[in-house]
Amino acid sequence: MSTDYGHDLLFGTFVTPTNHPAHQAVEQAVVADEAGLDLVTFQDHPYVAKFHDTWTLMAYAAARTSRVRLAANVHNLPLRPPAVLARAAASLDLLSGGRVELGLGAGGFWDGVGAMGGPRRTPGESIEALDEAIQIIRGIWDTESRGGVSVRGRHYDVHGARRGPAPAHPIGIWVGAYKPRILRLVGRAADGWLPSLAYLQGGVSDLTEMNRRIDDAAEAAGRRPTDVRRLLNIGGRFAAQRGGFLQGPPAQWAEELAEVALTYGTSGFVLASDDTTTTQTFAAEVAPAVRELVAAARAS
Repeated sequence: MSTDYGHDLLFGTFVTPTNHPAHQAVEQAVVADEAGLDLVTFQDHPYVAKFHDTWTLMAYAAARTSRVRLAANVHNLPLRPPAVLARAAASLDLLSGGRVELGLGAGGFWDGVGAMGGPRRTPGESIEALDEAIQIIRGIWDTESRGGVSVRGRHYDVHGARRGPAPAHPIGIWVGAYKPRILRLVGRAADGWLPSLAYLQGGVSDLTEMNRRIDDAAEAAGRRPTDVRRLLNIGGRFAAQRGGFLQGPPAQWAEELAEVALTYGTSGFVLASDDTTTTQTFAAEVAPAVRELVAAARAS
């Protein structure tokens, strides 16, 4: 069975400031840009004192790169007021020539969030807040509508906020999600779904049921399943000999990622990498091979 949601394939990297000082994390973005990858993403954990602020990193990386897209993977919403987040994203999108996407998470690590003065939310409350936030963000970006933005929610009470600026391109709102209720929110309100393979207990086969929940919710909301891009954070190791999933030579990686793309409709693969050689190999040997395999399979 083949699944195609109709999006061009994207290949990117997930830079983790855990392993590198901030300036080295930005250098990895430069490496990805020069290697021809499509996307660079950064963690957003504002409560970790040794991490530099993600928006500051993204802005600096945008100034150091010329073509690669930039996003958080994913923003910690409880510490990022949505109206301000919307303006920050639109501003950097304008300054970078339309190279920003918006990764959003409902929240987690509540002790750290609370220590920073953020709200402590239950799982249900965090999904409600994310739903309200997406409405606010879209309202700020919508400069064609008259009047201010008003979302009188349980968690965010925005009333009469001025709209704008409009971003340089239609910024995608990509949500990190796993459980049924938030997957339904992705289907009805988001532009993309960004889970991590490491958190899928059953491996890539979990994507079947999770995709179904998103598809059903999209259709129930009057949308098309193709309105939601499917991305996937991945990890692996290049090696001379074939091993487990994404443990082997680039040709093996290409075969396995092409199979994921064809079977589950995944159109974005974001590799956790802080190593220059790994990033370059992924860009030079894996990404073009996956594109070729997928194109050939779909053509036939």
